[in-house]
Amino acid sequence: MQSKFPGILKIRVGCPAHNCGGRCLLIAHVQDGRITRLDTDDRPDTLAAPQLRACVRGRAYLRRQYHPDRLMTPLKRSGRRGEGKFQPISWDEALDTIALQFERIKHKYGSSSLFVPYGTGSYNQLNGSHVARRLMNLYGGCLGIYNSYSWAATNLATPTVYGTLVTGNQRQDWLNAKFILMWGWNPAEMRDGTNSDYFIKLARQAGARVVCIDPRHTLSAAGLADEWIPIRPGTDAAMMSAMAYVIISERLYDADFVSTHCMGFDANQMPVSGAESFSDYILGARDGLPKTPQWAESITGVPAGTIARIAREYAAFKPSILYQGYGMQRRAYGEQVVRAGCVLAAITGNVGVPGGWASGLGLQAPDGGGLWTVFPIGENPIKAEIPVFLWTEACLHGKSMTVTDGVRGTDRLDNDIKLIYAVATNCLVNQHADINRTIEILRDEARVEFIVVQDNFLTSSARFADIILPACTQFETWGVEDGWKYGDEVILQPKLVEPPGECKSDYRICADLADRLGIGTAFTEGRDEKAWVEFCLAEFRRMRFPELPTLDEFIEQNLGAWTRPATHPAIAFMDFRREPEKYPLNTPSGKIEIFSKQLYDLGNPGEIPAVPKYIQEWEHPFGDVPEKIASDSEINPSPNPDPNQFPHSGDSTRSAFPLQAIGHHTLHRVHSTHDNNDWLEEAFPQRVFINPLDASARGIQDGNEVKVYNARGALVLPCRITLRIIPGVVDIPQGAWYQPGQDGVDYGGSVNVLTSHRWTPFAFGTAQQTIMVEIELFVKQTRKVNNSIKNTRDRRKIH
Repeated sequence: MQSKFPGILKIRVGCPAHNCGGRCLLIAHVQDGRITRLDTDDRPDTLAAPQLRACVRGRAYLRRQYHPDRLMTPLKRSGRRGEGKFQPISWDEALDTIALQFERIKHKYGSSSLFVPYGTGSYNQLNGSHVARRLMNLYGGCLGIYNSYSWAATNLATPTVYGTLVTGNQRQDWLNAKFILMWGWNPAEMRDGTNSDYFIKLARQAGARVVCIDPRHTLSAAGLADEWIPIRPGTDAAMMSAMAYVIISERLYDADFVSTHCMGFDANQMPVSGAESFSDYILGARDGLPKTPQWAESITGVPAGTIARIAREYAAFKPSILYQGYGMQRRAYGEQVVRAGCVLAAITGNVGVPGGWASGLGLQAPDGGGLWTVFPIGENPIKAEIPVFLWTEACLHGKSMTVTDGVRGTDRLDNDIKLIYAVATNCLVNQHADINRTIEILRDEARVEFIVVQDNFLTSSARFADIILPACTQFETWGVEDGWKYGDEVILQPKLVEPPGECKSDYRICADLADRLGIGTAFTEGRDEKAWVEFCLAEFRRMRFPELPTLDEFIEQNLGAWTRPATHPAIAFMDFRREPEKYPLNTPSGKIEIFSKQLYDLGNPGEIPAVPKYIQEWEHPFGDVPEKIASDSEINPSPNPDPNQFPHSGDSTRSAFPLQAIGHHTLHRVHSTHDNNDWLEEAFPQRVFINPLDASARGIQDGNEVKVYNARGALVLPCRITLRIIPGVVDIPQGAWYQPGQDGVDYGGSVNVLTSHRWTPFAFGTAQQTIMVEIELFVKQTRKVNNSIKNTRDRRKIH
């Protein structure tokens, strides 16, 4: 691409992938070996193949790329773990030390004591944890993981209803919808597929009515919706149940579809004789408690009349979309809200039709969208796997973990985790729950004997490493990526500039380590990063896109991205809807399972019921309900499990900690990436959002520094008083870097000092959004901040 300025190359390049939920295209202006400017996609723009426009995070990337705090050389710990004291060492010393520790720990404990944690801080085919897993698998394997921090409950709950995760129509079909419920979904900030917010905008322009249900008045509610309905966090399944009550009692459900395509709606279609059907639960046939809008009002804070009206609109204005966000399933019993949304879609007949939506995870028809991984990581010789969220438990007592703890591939683990190789992840500390508990685990060198962190910056997690390795950004090496969940595209990430200092690519670091472990040839197969890009393009071509251009064509034509147009949007379950017997679902019954015998057979109806139910969370506000959001109706909570049956410490109580806290995905960051980006910090400063009623009751004024705390920890940050958060709830945007003082208080604003490491009962997924806290005015004093950490504002500022 020609530039009007001599000496400047304009190169189309994929936005560095940090798992934001999008896959976008940038135009890099490169002059004298340096990127001087970033623009976004300028290719032709059509409905079938829209431009892949980058958000503010991608456009501000140069503030990260050329940040003065970039790691430039390998580092070796010189103090206690977590103190942040390191000394520079050579690459030879670093890699030799790591190889020696790999060998020592493998031979002492076995390969299952080695661990590569979940991480998406660098997330294309040739960068990040993919290459580390290939290394480990060739080396004899390591303890495996399954599921994700992002959508653990959705991932496992959706197939219990539909037998698949491919439950979404292609997004061009959203323009056929007449009614769209954005339930806890905020694509204007967290993306969830490049252009998802744009497609909602187009659907609204085409006549769809859009309603946003969320505790926050989000950017999506402000910019995309006709109506915002605030709801108390963790009570979404109660509102969905009450909607089902209206739909069933007023006979607004699609009786023909339910009778021919569903299982478990009522007593006439039960796979287990005498078991409670969905209608039984909703109408209160067994527990004597009909799930009426009045019942739900006292739980959710949403007026009964509003609940009934939304139920009627969703059932009548067909085809309709109920799109579920992910925050509400990162909560206690997060599986229930996922299944409840799927059931509402099913009983209203919004499955398998243009303009409808089956809910659940919603990978796009017909093939699930992105291929995620075509780079060959190989097969892990160690068959044991744990849920990604339970790695701290495997450090503490791995040998006692069994299938009841989510272990797969074996009845019981044979090792505790003894070595951690953390590549492109901040999940060791910052993004994991209950930070104060987690760092005590990591500090114990007798427990986890060796930790390697590979990253661009000295992150909260890197501070607990024994060796830190400086990695390239994605502008400094070759890579390739495909669409994230939606869209049929492949995006090239050519090397634009040389890496600074002694930085190396994740691939090159693993290749050099493989040489020392005697598997160098097997790891590289004679390929460098660019050659592996050619390999991946060939795999994309073989598996899905035979018309995909070659690498030479990508480069010569400066394509940047290639898209297969969606001229005829695919509809999930269309064949099943038309001929259910010929095209059965991959469920035990071949039908949509409103009642799941799989869940029934687990024998835990209080936490994992066979039909979706509202279950009161283990940390909740009831008994101390903010009067401005709840009615005076009697509160009738569902069964609550005994906290003593879970070996989890520090659960809050509502009397001491009366406020619910949530942590939304902010435009300031991608998870924790970009926290030190000064442009984004200026635009979206880290602060806690609080309603005027809660602030006034505590003598707090806008802009005050406040302390937010519970039994697990405390943090200090400025506050923003706003009507855009409901009373009884505070919002601390997730991802801010943990910055503890010597008093143990976090001055960086990381919500995870407050979160619980308790997990959901079926998916063993994170429930980090279930938090109770108190907030008070912070009395300023001399801050005794850890000497290894700069003041918050200084740390984020580009000098």
